[in-house]
Amino acid sequence: MTEKNEKTPFKSGFVAIVGRPNVGKSTLMNQVIGQKIAIMSDKPQTTRNKIHGVYTTDDMQIVFLDTPGIHKPNSKLGDYMVKSAEGALSEVDAVLFLTDVSEELGGGDRYIIEQLKKIKTPTFLVLNKIDKVHPEALLPIIEKYSKLHSFTEIVPVSALQGNNVTTLLEQIGRYLGEGPMYYPADQITDHPEQFVCAELIREKILQLTREEIPHSIAVEIESMGKGDNGIVNIGAVIYVERPSQKGIVIGKQGAMLKQVGKLARQDMERLLGSKIFLELWVKVKEDWRNRESVLKSLGFRHD
Repeated sequence: MTEKNEKTPFKSGFVAIVGRPNVGKSTLMNQVIGQKIAIMSDKPQTTRNKIHGVYTTDDMQIVFLDTPGIHKPNSKLGDYMVKSAEGALSEVDAVLFLTDVSEELGGGDRYIIEQLKKIKTPTFLVLNKIDKVHPEALLPIIEKYSKLHSFTEIVPVSALQGNNVTTLLEQIGRYLGEGPMYYPADQITDHPEQFVCAELIREKILQLTREEIPHSIAVEIESMGKGDNGIVNIGAVIYVERPSQKGIVIGKQGAMLKQVGKLARQDMERLLGSKIFLELWVKVKEDWRNRESVLKSLGFRHD
């Protein structure tokens, strides 16, 4: 009698993470990948591009799309961000609708649910930040959302602490079909290193500056290369919309810019595994968020 030795078929697929701004989409992505590839901030609308994170095991590969938060846009950049997030819904094998259980179900959540009703893709309700509420509070929250839409699965998690994230990944795996390994097993994002480095600089500015600055900045890596001494030299430009913002980003005697550079360099060295020499410049590009040509030059496109 011959023994059967059937290999488990390899599964793969694309999964979009959608939700209102600031519900923890980037935190969940970084928790799953095990490394920072999407920037985190307590300020809403931090993510501007669809960021692909790649999670690979021996029998499965999930390519996550961390989308910009769906919100009412007030600039061409905001319009790009919303179209980018909504467009992701039609491109994937599953959708994770991330919510913050420490906040009331609001108009933004209802709007996203209406978009989810238009698609046939398996849709998971992922209740994030369960570490912020009493376990007994979860059932009424689940009932509220369940009345609005018939979700494929409902999974409570804490993206920050990692609670139940393994369960979420297992559940996603159940809905993926047999497929190829789209990316090498050791690759964690499809974005070039320049993109991630620019985002790390932007993250530090978001963390260190006041309300006036966050959505008025863009970062572009102008040069990046390894010298003979093994040090990676990076030159980056920080764009702001007004001269007054330039002064804030530079800070008194350059103190703010120096702190931004120091913190960004530390993250870059962890990401690249090399010593970094980072040079930063601040330039004014007036009203860049509403100028189509500038948005295109900075890599913002609807497609």
